[in-house]
Amino acid sequence: MNNFKRPVSIFQARESRVQSYARVFPTIFKRAEGSCLFDTHGKRYLDFLAGAGSLNYGHNNPRLTRALLDYISGSGITHSLDLHTEAKANFLTAFERRILIPRNLSYRVQFTGPTGTNAVEAALKIARNVTNRQNVVAFTNGFHGVTLGSIAATGNTWHRSAAGILPVGVTRMPFDGYLGPDVDTSVQIEKMLRDPSSGVDLPAAFILETVQGEGGLNVARLEWLRSIRRICSELGILLIVDDIQAGCGRTGKFFSFENAGIEPDIVTLSKSLSGYGLPFALTLLKPEYDRWKPGQHNGTFRGNNHAFVTAAAALDAYWSDGTLERSVARSSQLMAERLSAIRDHNRCIVEATRGIGLMRGLVCKSGEIATNISETAFKKGLIVETSGPTGEVIKCLCPLTITAAELSEGLDILSMSIAETAARERTASGF
Repeated sequence: MNNFKRPVSIFQARESRVQSYARVFPTIFKRAEGSCLFDTHGKRYLDFLAGAGSLNYGHNNPRLTRALLDYISGSGITHSLDLHTEAKANFLTAFERRILIPRNLSYRVQFTGPTGTNAVEAALKIARNVTNRQNVVAFTNGFHGVTLGSIAATGNTWHRSAAGILPVGVTRMPFDGYLGPDVDTSVQIEKMLRDPSSGVDLPAAFILETVQGEGGLNVARLEWLRSIRRICSELGILLIVDDIQAGCGRTGKFFSFENAGIEPDIVTLSKSLSGYGLPFALTLLKPEYDRWKPGQHNGTFRGNNHAFVTAAAALDAYWSDGTLERSVARSSQLMAERLSAIRDHNRCIVEATRGIGLMRGLVCKSGEIATNISETAFKKGLIVETSGPTGEVIKCLCPLTITAAELSEGLDILSMSIAETAARERTASGF
């Protein structure tokens, strides 16, 4: 099965048309290590996609691999529903010791189904049940998943159109910066919620990402986040922060909301939580809102013990001191400087830089240009995706553990790809 043509034909013959990433990066991958993927021809690709942010500690991280192999070789439990297991106890202990206690957080931990959208569904359900209200405020360009509850809170028309039913129960409000950099949308939001004639019902919750990944790397200002927290507190609205992509260190801190000094009522986590790309999701609840009746939100696969093992290992390996945070800060500074230089040299097709931490990118003048850059970069050995309302943003999500040499190499490839695309655009326009 090392022949390239045969496997491609079986994918074309049998796999659903819903596939997306395989269309953008058309090769067959065979193995992965650290910040790199290798295809069946042995070609190496630097991975600036990282499982859409699910591989913050890289592919097959050796510390996590050892922990998982030891667990499997010892006949450790794989599947357990929500039974108590040693692996779960070890994870909860590590999460409490490394994350909750140092941040003075008292969250209860709900093990949902293994995907981020399931954690969001749980958050929306419990908020509605606690407040006895149905309406939820979500934000422009937000992405929260593609099941019916979460897709209602998702802004993108492409995803919403696949629901097959009109998404309901959500009022859309403008995210920070949506109406321009000089407009504080929290003022408008507060006015509408306090005005009994605005037509907006008092919501059960606000749900937001502090950095909108799929929405185009829109970063909420700290002041705006604090204002939203205040509004929620004063009006008895629960604040849900969807930290599925921006959490687990992606913005520098474990939680993306830490720099704002706020404490959400509910937090959703997934993606890099397992540390190994294994499916794993949590909904964190302030204790007073943990009002579930037994089994009200359940799922067969809410006891992924392999993910418990790798998650605990990741927390102990990378969150016992500030080493990872300092490394992310250095890499973030390098990426910010390089992306700014790339923008300055290619203003004919690149309009701006955007993002924070190792969740950064470039805003191109069109989605077509961004796609061309991504395709060119792939041919040169870099995997980088696009995001934003029209796919106009090049989004870099390299592993947090990437070396300085690998990061520089990847940014060199991106720079060359953008320069080549800019040259083609100038030729096509006659300049």
